[in-house]
Amino acid sequence: MSKYHVTTTVNNDEFEFLCEPTQTMLDVLRDELNLTGSKEGCATGDCGACSVVMDGRLVCSCLVLGVEMEGKSIETIEGMADGDDLHPLQQKFLDHAALQCGICTPGVLVSAKALLEKNPDPTETEVRYWLAGNLCRCTGYDKIIRAVMDAAKEMRAA
Repeated sequence: MSKYHVTTTVNNDEFEFLCEPTQTMLDVLRDELNLTGSKEGCATGDCGACSVVMDGRLVCSCLVLGVEMEGKSIETIEGMADGDDLHPLQQKFLDHAALQCGICTPGVLVSAKALLEKNPDPTETEVRYWLAGNLCRCTGYDKIIRAVMDAAKEMRAA
C-alpha cells in the first residue's frame, strides 16, 4: 500500500508527512506529528476525546482520514494555551476542578472553545447541548459546565 504526501497546518504550524490511506487523523496527530493531547477513547466517534477543529468545524479526529488533512487548518488542544499562558477555559477547568483522569479533558476543552467562538454568551442548556458528544466517566458534568460558563463570562468581560 502506498503512502500519501500531505501538507497541512496544525496549530498555525505547517506540517508535511506521509500517511497510509487508512490512517485516521488521530493516528497521524499522535504517531506522525507527536501531538499526543488528543486521546482515543472509542475510535467510533462516540466519546469526543479526540475532538479537534478542522477548518472551523468541530470533528472527531478518529473519524477523519489523515489524507483528508491535505490543505486544511487543524486546531488541537496543544494550540490552546499561548506559551505558559493558559486559555481562560483551561484556567477555569483548574479553578473548578473540572477534570480528573484527563482522557476526556482535551476534547471537552477543544469543544468548549469551539462553542465560545461561535456563541460567546451561551445559556447553560446550550453548553450542555454542545458538549453532549463529550463523555466523561470520572467527574460528572456539573463542574465542567460551571467552568465553561465561568470562562464565557470572563472572556466576555475581557
